Order: sequence, then structure tokens, then C-alpha cells
Amino acid sequence: MQETILFPGKVEWSGENPGISLKEDPNGPFTTLASFFRVVLSPHGAGHALVLMQSPHEANPAEGAANWCLTDNEPLARWLVAEYVANFGAFRGIAGLSGLRYRKIDEVQTAGDARSHYSESVRAGDLAVSLAWQGLGEPFCFALAPPQSATGKHYMPSLFIGCQSAAVTVNGVRRPGAPIPREIAGQKISTAMLAFSETWLRV
Repeated sequence: MQETILFPGKVEWSGENPGISLKEDPNGPFTTLASFFRVVLSPHGAGHALVLMQSPHEANPAEGAANWCLTDNEPLARWLVAEYVANFGAFRGIAGLSGLRYRKIDEVQTAGDARSHYSESVRAGDLAVSLAWQGLGEPFCFALAPPQSATGKHYMPSLFIGCQSAAVTVNGVRRPGAPIPREIAGQKISTAMLAFSETWLRV
């Protein structure tokens, strides 16, 4: 019988964190970043947060291209942004995080079955955002050790599902761009993926 794996460290949060990162030019900068959190356990309780960067490289973009964090638990959202999102590869060092606006979520809806297509829709006042993943691949489960994790301080066991295409829609208008290929844990996916059963343990 294989030995049971018990990860060291303290569980900081657990839940889901699917994301979509889009580029208009595969060799250029990301033009839209979206990271969605459904947290079931954390020091700040449970809740949802959608970090939406319509202007990732601008601290004070025009009103119609603002950078948002939509949430039903603002203390949780601010903690996630400071401790986690700011360390994610596409988000690290971008100017847009400094001017992030926080707005209360009115409604969150999930659709699809994570076998062929999936979506998360968030409404906050007059702002309606939809994230959609299509052409979903085979799920795979892995655990990043701290040196490979985004923060460099956590173990991260997780289940990922890559996808062939993805879209971010804001008030009915689809954001330009497409995900680009990437690799994680030896698996070839893209910069749009579903991340379920995700747990971060600080060592």
C-alpha cells in the first residue's frame, strides 16, 4: 500500500480559482486578466471574488476599461489580492493592481458541467461579467511544492482542467484576445483553465 501523503504547513485557504488570461498578440502583453475565487475556508471566512483587469498595465484607466474586484467578502478579497493574486505570473508587478476598484457582488451563477463547457457569471450593480471556458480537456491532479508555487511559500495541491478556448464578456461585449499555450506539472494547457479543489498550505 502506498504511503499516505500528509502535506506540512497550515491550510490558509481552500476552494476554486479558475482563470482566463487573454492576448491579442501571442508575443505581446496580456490585454485582459480574470481570476475568479470561490473560497470555502480562509482566515476571513467563505466568499467569492472576481479580479477583472480590463487594463492590466494602467493604474488609472478610463471608466469603461476599469480594473475591478467584485466580491461578497471584501476583507477576504483584499487578502487574496495582496497575498496571492499579486504573486500570480500574469499579475505580478502590473500597474493595474494599484488602482483596483472594489464593488459588492449582487449575484453569482455557475453553469456547465466541467466536461465540455463551463461558465461563471457575476453581477455587481450595473456591471455584468461572464467567464466562459470551452473545449475542456482531461482533468489532472497535482501538487506544487513551495519553490514552484506562485508565492514561493505554499504547497498547492489542485485539480486543473485545460481548455481550447475561453471568453470574458463585460456587459455583453466580448473582450478581445485569446488564451495562449502554457505548461504546468508537465501538462500542456493554456492561460485559461479551471482550477478546482485548490488548497494553499503555508510552510
